[in-house]
Amino acid sequence: MLDLKFIRENPDAVKRAVQVKYVDLDIDELLTIDRELVALKQRVEALLTERNANAKRVPKAGAEERPALIQRGKDLAEEIKALEPQQRAHEEQLRHLLLKVPNIPLDSVPVGKDDSENVELRREGTPRTFEFTPLDQVELLEKQGWADFERVARVSGSRSYLLRGEAALLEMAVLMYAMDFLAGRGLTPLSTTALVRPETLMHSGHFPGDEDSVYKLADDDLMLAGTVEVPINSLYAGEQLSAEQLPLAFAGISAAFRREAGSAGRDVRGLIRVHEFRKVEQYVLCRADQAEALKWFETILGNAEGILQGLELPYRVVQNCTGDMGAGKVLMYDIETWVPSEAKYRETHSCSYLGDWQARRTGLRYRDEEGKLVYAHTLNNTGIAVPRVLVPLLENHQQADGTIRVPAALRPYLGGREVLGKPVR
Repeated sequence: MLDLKFIRENPDAVKRAVQVKYVDLDIDELLTIDRELVALKQRVEALLTERNANAKRVPKAGAEERPALIQRGKDLAEEIKALEPQQRAHEEQLRHLLLKVPNIPLDSVPVGKDDSENVELRREGTPRTFEFTPLDQVELLEKQGWADFERVARVSGSRSYLLRGEAALLEMAVLMYAMDFLAGRGLTPLSTTALVRPETLMHSGHFPGDEDSVYKLADDDLMLAGTVEVPINSLYAGEQLSAEQLPLAFAGISAAFRREAGSAGRDVRGLIRVHEFRKVEQYVLCRADQAEALKWFETILGNAEGILQGLELPYRVVQNCTGDMGAGKVLMYDIETWVPSEAKYRETHSCSYLGDWQARRTGLRYRDEEGKLVYAHTLNNTGIAVPRVLVPLLENHQQADGTIRVPAALRPYLGGREVLGKPVR
């Protein structure tokens, strides 16, 4: 959410953000409703002032004047009452539109419509050249007896997954490795819930607009979050922190749930785009200082890269264009990890800076050194998401006999194992 005063004073900048982010929103309509609401409030205030003045005259009025004053008081009350529904309707309409206003991207963000126009910044690591015909993730899992997609589909429907044996241990090892790594970088570990109230998804910026991707528990007025960012972002909602309490930097872990409405084809095969998964997320709440926030952006991006480097996976960093960065983002990078079976990089991490856009929705404020209440800035970045990252992990580290070499960073979490699985070819 942007400051309404900022929108009034910078309509052209906001209109450009709407245009380059492909948001369905009419800023002129928003400003018209705003002006009408201001006029309504002024009219109601004038009527209240007149009613109060009229009420003070009644006790002092003579017998001939008093009935007219009393009637005028009743008329004023009726007029005020008639205007109240209009005012409430305008307030609700304005709030609905304000929630759709996108943030202003940094000048350095490339303008584009979708992920095809993202800009590659750099590549790290070299994709492996195999001396044998490599298997893909599903073939590796099935040959080792590590997955049972057919049986779990009978239990939970399509796009579910079940890992068995050493693959289940590998999943847990990756999560623990990521949590230890981030804790070692100074982030506070959090184990949190995926069950959230609907307003938390509005706070994070997922609503309005992403309702179709969320599982709803209507009987309990609860929903299942698709990222740990959602519950963490609302932990301090409405509180007044002190400047000394900031920054707050967390490594949160929880289950995550996404309906993934509309995705199809190869993107939903095996461990990719499943409905339920586990995720470690980095989340930062810092002072309202862009320079400080951008340092944090580089920090959490570096953390994610460090995790992938420990997993010995080749990857690239891309800058998201305006049409692929989401309404609330000021700046966004994706990390895409190499998937041998597809001969391409596939997104495994996203790093986002949202300025105070998210904090305004959530009520994340702190008192600065002068005692002034200020909205904080927020950032988030994937630490690791499984099972998605298992796809490049399994494929890149497979050996000619179908076993999986364990990267050195994961061995302490797997009892020192250097290899997983048995020869299957």
